[in-house]
Amino acid sequence: MNYETNVLSQDVGQQLIDTGARRRRALIVGIAVVLVAVIGAYLLFGRGGDTASAPAKGGKAEAPHVSVIVPARQPVARTVSATGQLAARREMPVGVVGEGGMVQRVLVEPGDWVAAGAVLAVIERAVQAQQNESLAAQVGVAEADARLADNELERARQLVARGFISQADVDRRTATRDAALARVRVARAQLAEARARTGRLDIRAPAAGLVLTRAVEPGQVVGAGSGVLFRIAAGGQMELRAQLAESDLAGLRPGVRATVTPVGSTRSFTGEVWQVSPIIDPNTRQGTARIALAYDPALRPGGFAQTDVLTGNIEAPVLPESAVLSDNSGNFVYIVDGANKVARRAVRTGQVGDNGIAIIDGLNGTERVVLSAGAFINPGETVVPERVNPARR
Repeated sequence: MNYETNVLSQDVGQQLIDTGARRRRALIVGIAVVLVAVIGAYLLFGRGGDTASAPAKGGKAEAPHVSVIVPARQPVARTVSATGQLAARREMPVGVVGEGGMVQRVLVEPGDWVAAGAVLAVIERAVQAQQNESLAAQVGVAEADARLADNELERARQLVARGFISQADVDRRTATRDAALARVRVARAQLAEARARTGRLDIRAPAAGLVLTRAVEPGQVVGAGSGVLFRIAAGGQMELRAQLAESDLAGLRPGVRATVTPVGSTRSFTGEVWQVSPIIDPNTRQGTARIALAYDPALRPGGFAQTDVLTGNIEAPVLPESAVLSDNSGNFVYIVDGANKVARRAVRTGQVGDNGIAIIDGLNGTERVVLSAGAFINPGETVVPERVNPARR
């Protein structure tokens, strides 16, 4: 009985094992079928789609379509750009004009506006004050002597009529009176000179303007060799001393307008050329154009600025900004020639305005210029040009 039971159990276990093995084989086969189907679909649709989208072997790719513009020539303002240094139009250096001494007070700071004759600094004058008092006393003595001599002359004239003195005595008293009056004039002149010298101890502004620099402090001893103590911009007027090339300077005349933009500022100021340098630097081949500017706190002497000087009108092609490209070699455009091939053309740009960029050199206005997408085409490439009317842009 036990033997039969063991045999039956072994048969049932073997059947279970066989059934599990068949199931695993079926699962593996199913997975393999699915993988084969996926690979087949990829080969059929993926590569087939690429193959369908590619041109047939031996066929030619279609030439790209590009928009072109024929700019023609139109009047544009001709400007010359330059850089230069801001400065006072008329700078007045102020120093010691008298004998000098110790500075007692300084009354102004850089940035202050002063009137003509305003006191900038005061020099100590105790000694000069005593000298003035002494000279004033001498004037009093001379005036007293003159009055005494005049009175004696009057008495002498009365006595000569009565015969008590001679005419010679009257003449001597007249000479004495005249000498006394002369001594009065000398004393007064000496006093006036001393007072003038004392007055020169006040350092004054020679004209109205803006104080630019101050190089003196109270307690400092100054004299004729002390150099410049203050610098004043006459009337506060400023200018830009623009450096221009010899060729640009040749066509420039006083009175033309200019726009000045200080470095680091977004503001621009309008001025005009008031002087053109009569000489050219032989080393740099440049000259100076001085552009007058009204006072503004943003215009600081010593700073640099960029200027665009309007020198007149010229006829030149004008292109949209998208048509002008640049690289290390400079500005250039792509043009389409008669064979519809792309060619690179170097250009020199001028003023940038609302209508576009003026082309000063490189185009005559009849070329077909690629309007945009210049970065996606190459010189020598054949294209299909589609002309765009510039008037519609």
